[in-house]
Amino acid sequence: MRTINIIYLLSITAVLSLNSCDNEESISKPEVDLTELGYQNSKIATLGNDLHINAEILAEGRIESIQVTIHPEGEHTEKNNTSSDHEDEWEFDSVYTVGFNGVKNATFHKHVDIPVTADSGDYHFHFIVTDMEGFQTTVEDEISIIAPVDIQSPVIIVSAAPSGGQIFTNGQSISISGNITDDMFLGGFYIGLVRADQNLDDDAVNATNTITLLHTHDFDSPQSYAFSANIAVGAAKDNNNPSKDITGTIAWSSGTYYILVKCSDAFGGNWSYSSHYPIQITL
Repeated sequence: MRTINIIYLLSITAVLSLNSCDNEESISKPEVDLTELGYQNSKIATLGNDLHINAEILAEGRIESIQVTIHPEGEHTEKNNTSSDHEDEWEFDSVYTVGFNGVKNATFHKHVDIPVTADSGDYHFHFIVTDMEGFQTTVEDEISIIAPVDIQSPVIIVSAAPSGGQIFTNGQSISISGNITDDMFLGGFYIGLVRADQNLDDDAVNATNTITLLHTHDFDSPQSYAFSANIAVGAAKDNNNPSKDITGTIAWSSGTYYILVKCSDAFGGNWSYSSHYPIQITL
């Protein structure tokens, strides 16, 4: 009887062991169907816009995490942070667990923002699903990031400026304010105090040859910027970034000046110029 019981127990143990092995062997790697990469699966994203990603996932071992990485073509250095600039190249690396951890079937639908400052060109895309059994499936593809077509110049509205021919003396503040807008993305913005006898064309006015009231390429909103700038007559330095000495060919002198506001968009190289706002400086 004892022999029969031992044989029975051994048989049950063997069956359980075989079932356990069968269960382990039956768990397959996650299955990933990347149904959309870029709008309508175009594999294209636009600077300043977002990249559409949609994938259907089946993970018998249940999802532990989903990772998305994007890097310039040919660059395969592993990164640890979510998104970074590396040698002036934009990259993206993010791990998603919320809403996916422990799930067997999942639809992944996310939009990855592409900064307007990223370089256009070819990028490599990785979609990595890891399950709770340690199995991992990676889907790779190529995407192109392109600059949008921009044919419309920014709009400059000056709301406050000196009256025509207004006289300013040493220490008095010259000021101007207003707003600029663009249908897509603002690029660069400059306000210069120009001496009339320099005979500069508007497109030639820049931070090297005029007194800078305001110079920026950074905007809180990509499509709108409210500006306000001022400078005191006789100031030693202007408002360039970094500021420069007001000496040499741009040194203060008595005579006729004018204020010019100019702005470009981020793409297309379209420039807009304000009217001239003439003033008189008497030292």
